[in-house]
Amino acid sequence: MQKEKIPSQEDINKWVSAVLCLFEPNAELTLRIVEKEEIQSLNSLYRKKDKPTNVLSFPAETHIGLTIPLLGDLIICRDVVQEEALEQGKSFEQHFAHMIIHGCLHLLGYDHIDDAEAEEMEAIEIEVLHTLGYPNPYELN
Repeated sequence: MQKEKIPSQEDINKWVSAVLCLFEPNAELTLRIVEKEEIQSLNSLYRKKDKPTNVLSFPAETHIGLTIPLLGDLIICRDVVQEEALEQGKSFEQHFAHMIIHGCLHLLGYDHIDDAEAEEMEAIEIEVLHTLGYPNPYELN
């Protein structure tokens, strides 16, 4: 399988902005794109799941005196996102956009631990993706 090209900075900024403009328009975050080994190590260390994953979010621990609205860090594994896109019959770009939006929502405090939280988070994801011209990521193609 040939590796897909990482989306452009412009596209990534557009996807992040589409979420943040709804909740925290001036917020900042850090995004790292890593290999499977690194995300597996982070997933094992912080979530006790010793396997690669698509996206991890680490909300910022704000300190007194911090004057910028820092949300935290997103870590994305391009290879896992590409594998999932192929498995789910989605374009790499569409799935990458979804994972960016999903991770941003985690940084904003959304989760999918229970059904009600998952429904709320998924509804926001669907709406934001729709505004960007992408289909519902939860409908089978």
